[in-house]
Amino acid sequence: MANEVNVKELELTKADFVSDQMVKWCPGCGDHAILASFLKALPQLGHKMEDIVVVSGIGCSSRFPYYVKTYGFHGIHGRAAALASGIKITNPKLNVWMVTGDGDSLAIGGNHFIHVLRRNLDINIMLFNNRIYGLTKGQYSPTTPLGQVTKTSPQGTIEHPFNPGELAIGAQGTFFARVTDTNPKLMTEIMVEASNHKGTSLIEFLQNCVIFNNKTFQEITSREAKVENQIYLKAGEPMIFGKESDKGIVLDGTKLEVVKLGENGVTEKDLLIHNPYESDPGIHIMLAKMAPPEFPAAIGVIRSVDNLSYDEQVEAIIEHEKKVSPIHTVTDLLNSGKTWEI
Repeated sequence: MANEVNVKELELTKADFVSDQMVKWCPGCGDHAILASFLKALPQLGHKMEDIVVVSGIGCSSRFPYYVKTYGFHGIHGRAAALASGIKITNPKLNVWMVTGDGDSLAIGGNHFIHVLRRNLDINIMLFNNRIYGLTKGQYSPTTPLGQVTKTSPQGTIEHPFNPGELAIGAQGTFFARVTDTNPKLMTEIMVEASNHKGTSLIEFLQNCVIFNNKTFQEITSREAKVENQIYLKAGEPMIFGKESDKGIVLDGTKLEVVKLGENGVTEKDLLIHNPYESDPGIHIMLAKMAPPEFPAAIGVIRSVDNLSYDEQVEAIIEHEKKVSPIHTVTDLLNSGKTWEI
């Protein structure tokens, strides 16, 4: 593509993308690690600085455009997907990143969220999921666990939470990845892979809000728990996890099951092999739904399938109409159809 250039020719570094704006997130917030990982990823994307756009809605995560030295647009609550869509369709060569939170995208922006995934527009969505409304001081969000006490649920939430991965894949999403904010190296790797995907890529960041929902993912991210409660999925490799790498995932009928290698004759050959490129979403949805204590949480690229992108198809329609339409100028338009003289 015209906008893709040799990274070495650009000679861009992380420092080139550091904004002069003061970062105004709370000390210890997971957003800092995501930003640092993104700044490391940008020089690897092969795009000029002026061809990168960061778009956001409202929330702590949505301050992101200020902190990256690229073009940016800070939108209104829940409307980042609409803005990103307009930007990408108007100028398809742009590398567009939509930064949003679980409240911004899955509540007021829910309709826009599912339809941008369904359309498969070639943009990259970074969803910061901290299971709370942090900017407005601690109300429960669409991903807050059932029964959790918050400022707006003093007796515990009575709403069943969304699973972002399940929702995205159900909306016909072609790329879904999940990563913790405690793994900077993997965050950068997944950002680069998401950018290379043709279509809508969604990365869910399990992000900690130290003030209003501290340790919300501790059963996955804590030093003691992560080796047993995370499974890093790699394409073409068996699903193995555990401190001793002695546990795995198998398909038992229509359900996933955790097994221990060596017990009941189970060997590595019995384990599921991760295939993110499978078009059928069944296994991918089950992987996205896995959670402690029954299962480890799936980390890494869970789904990555090829399909035509929305913007590619819009461009094809425009080019076709240019060739077949008898109208090529405004003058042609004004003199077309029925005319009359006064």
